Amino acid sequence: MITYSCESHINHALDVFVASEEKFPIMEVIPEDEKLSTKCTYCEERALYVVANK
Repeated sequence: MITYSCESHINHALDVFVASEEKFPIMEVIPEDEKLSTKCTYCEERALYVVANK
């Protein structure tokens, strides 16, 4: 499972991941060159974080 999140939705993204996968995710900052084209999973804002299990 991979979720992209803006600053506003990071807590929600972490909660959904834990509820779905039943383990704690890896949260990383998206590299600068990928930030412009990556949108948040929950809104149209630019994603700042990726929440994943690998």
